[in-house]
Amino acid sequence: MIVEVTYAVPQEQFLAQVEVESDATVEDAIKASGVLERFPQIDLAQNKVGIFSKVTSLDTVLRERDRVEIYRPLIADPKEVRRKKAEEKRKQS
Repeated sequence: MIVEVTYAVPQEQFLAQVEVESDATVEDAIKASGVLERFPQIDLAQNKVGIFSKVTSLDTVLRERDRVEIYRPLIADPKEVRRKKAEEKRKQS
């Protein structure tokens, strides 16, 4: 079956179609795609993964045409950023 594996950094996007066995897992597809060799900073023990924007585990069995996504860690907590902006706005008023 055919699935896609995707990963992005600010300066580059990776998208590969991979043919895997019918019982392949998310981890199998990632390893078959070559993304780990191209982006050695990916650590599957740390980076979250998902299928079509829904976080999942490495042992999830794939279906035909799934898109496996590897997520980068957040640089800043979105809640903290909003809180700081609100504080700054209050100080300016």
